[in-house]
Parts: sequence; structure tokens; C-alpha cells
Amino acid sequence: MMKIKKAVFPVAGLGTRFIPATKAMAKEMLTVVDKPIIQYAVEEAFAAGIEQIIFVTGRGKKALEDHFDRSYELETMLKTKGKTDLLRQVNELVPKTGTIVYTRQHDPLGLGHAIWCARDIVGDEPFAVVLADDMIQTLGNPVLTEMVEKFERFRASIAAVMEVEKDQTDKYGILDASPLEEDMIRINDMVEKPKPEDAPSNLAIVGRYILTPKIWEYLGKKQAGAGGEIQLTDAMRGLLTEQPIFGYKFKGTRFDCGDKVGFQMANLSFALERPEMRDRLLEFIKTIKTDA
Repeated sequence: MMKIKKAVFPVAGLGTRFIPATKAMAKEMLTVVDKPIIQYAVEEAFAAGIEQIIFVTGRGKKALEDHFDRSYELETMLKTKGKTDLLRQVNELVPKTGTIVYTRQHDPLGLGHAIWCARDIVGDEPFAVVLADDMIQTLGNPVLTEMVEKFERFRASIAAVMEVEKDQTDKYGILDASPLEEDMIRINDMVEKPKPEDAPSNLAIVGRYILTPKIWEYLGKKQAGAGGEIQLTDAMRGLLTEQPIFGYKFKGTRFDCGDKVGFQMANLSFALERPEMRDRLLEFIKTIKTDA
């Protein structure tokens, strides 16, 4: 198999949980500290050696597209005022032509369908999928970097996995899996959003995948699953009948930035990583009254 060169970013969602903030703005453009959520995800992909980003978008995503494009008026103003550091940051956002490709998901039919919309761009090669809402803070290499390295060894589909609370299984794809190595498992089966009493474990898939091109066959069936949507989990379950799939138990903290509480937690945690912000924030946190 070829190396992982392409990553699919499903970004067509409307972000209804963040209305009114997302009424006129793509949810992926919400900022954690001082960068949009989508920028963190794209930086993670580039750090993993990805050469082409494929955004599967929908209506109302123009700001996302503009973020990774040139802004001549802004660049001219920054240059004129001698703000060279800000100018450098703005210029670094713009990758070389052809690095970012856009396609549309015209109907909101689920994650599996969104990924399927990128099939002709990805072609017959393994690829990554990154869900920008899932921000993962690590002390070492980013999760996708580790997964690309794992793929070089296992040459099979891999999903990032973590343990969740038992009463939260109905929010995730949940695994039946066997231990393989310290940080790797072999997936035996999976089910999308099971009730806690029906869940085979508390091991959940979160928003990083590496998939082999065989997945297109199963996504192309367009079979509706949980919630009446075309689920990636169901396609992966079909893929399991022909190919092994592994899970990578990453070391780090995952923040669900599609949830208001998770988003605020991400802001606080990433801000505390900044030396210029940490001390002032910690002092402020001590002053917050938690009683009603």
C-alpha cells in the first residue's frame, strides 16, 4: 500500500448546538484560545505528513475556505504597519496551490455519506479522516502522527479509541476488541451508539481514522443506520468481514468541541499551555465562586 497522503475533513455540519454563534459562521471557525478549531486539525494533519486536505463542506462554509486563502488587504495593512510577526502568521495559513481541495455534501445524510463524497478525490489509496470537533491534547506526538506510523507497521485500517463512561456509550461507536499491544487492540466488532446495557465495552472510537480504499465499497451501499443516517461505523463493520481493523489507544486528553462544555474545557486547557497566559488564568480561576 502507498503512504498516507490525503486526509478527509467532514465539515458540512450546521453546528446547531452552538446557535446563535453559528447562525452565520461555520462551527469549525469557533476559536480555541486564538485559533479556529479547524486550524488545529489541519496543523495536526500536516504534522503527520499529509500532503492534501479534502474538505467536505456544505452551505455557509465560505469563512472556512477564506481562512486558508490569501487576504491581500490584511497582508498589505500588516506590512504597512510593520507588524511582521502577524504578517508571518497570516502567510503561514496559506498552503501551496492544490494542497486543499473542496467538495460538497449536498444532503446531510451522516458521517459515512460525507466521507463517501470524497471518494473520487481520494481514489484507490489509503487515507485519513479527521473530525475537527475532536481536539486531542497530547504531551508527545499528535495522534494522527502516531497513527500514520502504526499504519506503516500494520498496513490496515486504524481508529483512535478511548475509554468512556458507561452511561455515555450511546454517543459513540463502541467496540468489542482484543488486546494486542500496550497501545493497540484488534477490533472484533463494533456497534454505533448502543444503550449502556447493550454496549459490548466502554471502548469508543473518536475522531481520527486511517482507512483502506476497500471502505468505499461499503460506504457506497448507503445503508441507513443509527439515527437514520449513513454511519461510518456500519461501513467499518462490513470491512471487518474482509480485512482486519485495529484501534490505537492514544495517550492524551480528548475534548468534544461540538459540545459547549467540552469547548470551554478545551479553551481553558489549551490556554493553560501558553506561558504568557498560564499564571494570570490560574490566579483568576482561584477567584471564581462556584456556589450559587
